[in-house]
Amino acid sequence: MAIQQWMSFEGGVDLCGFTQPGLAMPNVLVHVARMVHTPVGSAPSGMILWQPDPAAAPALIGFISSDEKVARYFGPNIFRGTPFEQAPALLAKIEVTIEAAAVSARITVGARRFETRLTGLGALALVQRASAAMTPFTQQGLEAAATAATLVVDGKPVAVSLPPVGISGGAAAVFAPAGLYAR
Repeated sequence: MAIQQWMSFEGGVDLCGFTQPGLAMPNVLVHVARMVHTPVGSAPSGMILWQPDPAAAPALIGFISSDEKVARYFGPNIFRGTPFEQAPALLAKIEVTIEAAAVSARITVGARRFETRLTGLGALALVQRASAAMTPFTQQGLEAAATAATLVVDGKPVAVSLPPVGISGGAAAVFAPAGLYAR
């Protein structure tokens, strides 16, 4: 079967976590890269889910990018057939900082600001994952798992715990310097 949809990225910062114990699904997802390449263009992009009250609808959810056409590409192409398929495309400013022992991302979506920082990065490892229910695409890339993550939303620190595994099947907090999704 020929590959129909794809995206590649550079400088990825991924955080998948819980703001309360006992939740069935993460209520925080910050998945961004300083540059994402798609068939419709290239721009800093990713996705975000912020659901501070797990019993309520998300306060913010969507595919984010500094280029609206790139943000609109993800749902119907990369995430087709998942709950994320219908997520809105949102304009955002995304800044990724890569240091020797940490990575961070600052994301501004409208009046909202999210800041993540991943520390305790392990060694880079080559990953290759088959498609799964929440990630219906094959993945290949380099990843370094983080042992700690912080989240600041609108200037206020938010306590986030990391599940043993993120939605992609890898670690819940990851620096991914390069990767490819294809389906």
